[in-house]
Amino acid sequence: MAATERPAPGRLRAWLLEGLSDIGRTGAAHAHPPPAHEGQRWYRVMCLTGVDYFSTLGYQPGIAALAAGLLSPIATIVLVLVTLAGALPVYRRVAAESPHGQGSIAMLERLLTFWKGKLFVLTLLGFAATDFLITITLSAADASTHLIENPHLNEALHDSQMLITLVLIALLGAVFLKGFLEAIGVAVALVGIYLSLNAVVVVAGLWHIATEGHVITDWSSALTAEHGNIFVMIGMALIVFPKLALGLSGFETGVAVMPHVKGDPGDTEEHPAGRIRGTKKLLTTAALIMSCFLITTSFITTLLIPAPEFEEGGQANGRALAFLAHEYLGNAFGTVYDVATIAILWFAGASAMAGLLNLMPRYLPRYGMAPHWARAVRPMVIVFTLVAFLVTWIFDASVDAQGGAYATGVLVLISSAAIAVTIAARKAGHRSWTIAFSVISVVFLYTTIANVIERPDGVKIGACFIAGIMILSLTSRLARSFELRVTSVTLDDMAERFVRDISSRRIRFIANEPDTRDFAEYRDKIEQIRRDNDVPAQEDFVFVEVTVTDPSEFESGLTVHGAVMHNRYRVLTLESASVSNALAALLLHVRDTTGCIPHIYFEWTEGSPSANFLRFFLFGQGEVAPVTREILREAEPDPVRRPRVHTG
Repeated sequence: MAATERPAPGRLRAWLLEGLSDIGRTGAAHAHPPPAHEGQRWYRVMCLTGVDYFSTLGYQPGIAALAAGLLSPIATIVLVLVTLAGALPVYRRVAAESPHGQGSIAMLERLLTFWKGKLFVLTLLGFAATDFLITITLSAADASTHLIENPHLNEALHDSQMLITLVLIALLGAVFLKGFLEAIGVAVALVGIYLSLNAVVVVAGLWHIATEGHVITDWSSALTAEHGNIFVMIGMALIVFPKLALGLSGFETGVAVMPHVKGDPGDTEEHPAGRIRGTKKLLTTAALIMSCFLITTSFITTLLIPAPEFEEGGQANGRALAFLAHEYLGNAFGTVYDVATIAILWFAGASAMAGLLNLMPRYLPRYGMAPHWARAVRPMVIVFTLVAFLVTWIFDASVDAQGGAYATGVLVLISSAAIAVTIAARKAGHRSWTIAFSVISVVFLYTTIANVIERPDGVKIGACFIAGIMILSLTSRLARSFELRVTSVTLDDMAERFVRDISSRRIRFIANEPDTRDFAEYRDKIEQIRRDNDVPAQEDFVFVEVTVTDPSEFESGLTVHGAVMHNRYRVLTLESASVSNALAALLLHVRDTTGCIPHIYFEWTEGSPSANFLRFFLFGQGEVAPVTREILREAEPDPVRRPRVHTG
């Protein structure tokens, strides 16, 4: 099919639109994943998702202490139980159901069809964008907090939180504009160093608690005085648990990196059993490591740090473990810890940016709901960086203020995953798993609703992202309505024979909307076309009939079948999301294969042009003749080579 010739773009435009995806060429975008039996060992890939998951230790203990106070260790145990008994089984099932990194969004997409499926996916993409963008801004804000609160730099930088955060985000965007390679080796080194330093801080904290016996006594006495018996404590912990949901982040990323996990030699893309097994090990090991650190860090920070220090302006706000590192291991070790924390938090932002660049092109272009430039990395990096600037300004670069929005994004994605695996288990006839996943879904839905009620900022930010994605998507779909969006045309033997036969004369097609498909329908149609267009009786025709499948789809291939109806009338039948696009693609294909200009004949459609365009936009039908002609005009700029459209 002919392609429109475009003038050569300017240097800046060419640079911005260079390649579909720099990340895609390195394998991170999953558009070109390694073969099922290749890739990296699962524990190395775990570090890639770990830069996001494990880096939350930089701020999670402080947020937990602010949310739960003295109950923080007990509430964290509840969080760990939900992680191991809820989120982990859910995502192990997601890994088995979606082994190519699509995650729970793709699982739910398969369950819903037509426009309701597209709109549901766009809604989930809005919350996913909230999750990833807040990861960037929150991580940068916490990194700047660690930098400012370092004793060697505090005096010089104490009023520069906003500026440093914006600089870190801008630096992240600049790296992606140049071309970012998601290096697993760097992630392994960062995670190894960071977890080792955290282990040292935990051991030092536990040693201090053990040697200072009154610390535990003071905490337990204060806890009993404040909450009474253990049952009241557990009840309060369950109530405040949703505020600690940040500690659940990382599971969606863990599934997204599946294509990097090395499988077995016998793995295929259809059945990558080794990759699935390795990913399950990745998810389980990461959850166990994080659970141990969550419990121990919550325990030592709650017992060793005075409560006022967790508040805004306090030395432990957003950096509880760094506070202990400086307090008990000296400023030299504390500075090393700060550097490692800043590095992994910044890399977590890079991982989130890569996630955004992977996620949006995976769905929006396929729906026709993104402009052409959205397929390139650099324009999207600029858009995401500017949005991150706006979010940072709105939240005043505060870690505490962004916690609600981050938790909302995380919880919505986990809730959607729980619902998806519940439906999958029910369809597979696994009764026990269906019941278990239903209970888990209820827990996560409760947690999500409680978080939204307690901290509505998260759902407000999510709603803004959803509205932005919806408006951009529908506007883009509207602007691209007249694109030729058929990716390929294949004719069967009978259809090829029809085309070869009529190419020896003048190629004349009749667009027919099938009704009863009886003899009279075809006879009357030909008579009407001859009468309306004054075509001589000796000219013959081939009918073309298009059946609309899913009008919400944008791009698809076209398979054309030939048939002889009533031993007389030749008919080409095809299925497509849009009648006009299918007809235009067929005409161009026939022109290119035969070297002849085909003619197609329509009758006018009754009704309002506006209503007919809406029918075309939503349902792939409507006023077919002028839309087919417009698609041909867009696809073929030369009027001499353009197939002819006749309407009577």
